[in-house]
Amino acid sequence: MARITPATNPSEKSQALLAEVKKKLGGTPNLFTTLAHSPAALGFYLAGGGAIGDAKLSASLREQLALAIAGANGCDYCASAHTTIGKMFKLDEAELARNLNAASSDAKVNAALTFARNVTLTRGRVSDAELAAVRNAGYSDGEILEIIAVVAINTFTNYVNHIADTEVDFPLVTTEAASKAA
Repeated sequence: MARITPATNPSEKSQALLAEVKKKLGGTPNLFTTLAHSPAALGFYLAGGGAIGDAKLSASLREQLALAIAGANGCDYCASAHTTIGKMFKLDEAELARNLNAASSDAKVNAALTFARNVTLTRGRVSDAELAAVRNAGYSDGEILEIIAVVAINTFTNYVNHIADTEVDFPLVTTEAASKAA
């Protein structure tokens, strides 16, 4: 049972933000309605997501990164949500399962996922070799900073979901195997 339940009577500001979410997504997943307790927290998440939408990193890679981060942080809500979204980008089940474990059949994507997982697990204290590996895979410094931004915004939602114990409202994907590998 959720420890912080979705807001049932959000402020006008949160209602306006949720209306935008509903317009874009066709509904308001539990993460958003939980964040609606605070228009500042909901606004923070939406602004960050909007900003990262302008990234050089593709939307599908950002979903793959979100899965790797969910796996590293053991967040079933985000694993479930981003698996569903990943399918919308035509990523197959096997690839999505690999992504949850910070792996990919594509070498360049694999490097980004490995780097994101290392950033997550080391709290940003990656080694020179880890930074060199993502650069050598073809990522620019700007793209590396975007990977770090994706780590940050997804870590925020992972932590919200852990603390709130947000009820998963997507087909369930668990991170048990991914978090054991961490």
